[in-house]
Amino acid sequence: MRRNSIMKEVGITVVLMAGLALATCSNTGNKTETKKVKLAFVTNNSADFWSMARKGTEAADKELENVEVEFQLADGTAGDQRRIVDDLVTKGVAGIAISPVDPPNQTQMINDLVQRAVVITQDSDAPATNRMAYIGTDNVAAGRQAGELIKEALPGVGKIMLFVGRLDAQNAKERYEGIKQALAGTKIQILDVKTDDTDQVRAKANAADTIVKHPDIALMTGLWSYNGPAIVSALKDAKKLNKIQVVCFDDDPQTIAGIMDGSIYGTIVQQPYEFGYQAIQLMNKIVAGDKSGIPPTKQRFIPTLAVTKEKVNDYSDKMNKLKGGS
Repeated sequence: MRRNSIMKEVGITVVLMAGLALATCSNTGNKTETKKVKLAFVTNNSADFWSMARKGTEAADKELENVEVEFQLADGTAGDQRRIVDDLVTKGVAGIAISPVDPPNQTQMINDLVQRAVVITQDSDAPATNRMAYIGTDNVAAGRQAGELIKEALPGVGKIMLFVGRLDAQNAKERYEGIKQALAGTKIQILDVKTDDTDQVRAKANAADTIVKHPDIALMTGLWSYNGPAIVSALKDAKKLNKIQVVCFDDDPQTIAGIMDGSIYGTIVQQPYEFGYQAIQLMNKIVAGDKSGIPPTKQRFIPTLAVTKEKVNDYSDKMNKLKGGS
């Protein structure tokens, strides 16, 4: 009897161990099934503008337990974006939100990428490609807003110069178009658009050169985030602060400070936090097979805001809260 009892206990132990082994295998299998979806956000340069977009991607990353986000700053060249994208594909990234530096010459790259991952554009669109959607500013409308600020800053007449990293970037082209629309029929003359290939030293040099070559210049407009501070720096060196008006884009800290002290008339601010947050959320849904978040136009516009001296303190307080500051 004792031997039979021992055999029963051994049998029970074997069954329990086998059950434990199966449970362990099952848990391992579940871990494989819940492997995180890798999503990436790729900028078109390394300007401070992108810090809020990063915070947006981080907020989405925290909310989505199944997602792992990689944020990549490009150096402002199409070649660097190609390198970044190739690396992301090698890592098995399922979705990429990219701000194309040179859309016409990156069409093939984006179309090839679409074959391997979900691709959306953000900040600057590439509508001629097979990208699934665009999230960002309606840049023509934003250009019109900038044009309205220019008309407010000038007494109905004057010569102005525009500055940007690359005029072939979709957002730059559209902002320029919007400004022209707003100024149509006025006596405000756009002399030219100076480009700097996202070189901030060159951006300041362009502004300084304009001050010398066009002593009657009335206003200078920067289309990308770093252009405003570059213009102000050149004006300061030339002792022309508050003598030449400045209208620009985005909320670089130096731009906000310039509006507060009066050296910048106003800026058109985007919501890069929303670019990052909504891009990750949308890609996650598309990867899961849900395309309901893609508008019929394939463009999801995030509103812009004109910030002048009257509004700058409220705007600054709002941004500090969003950043987690006081």
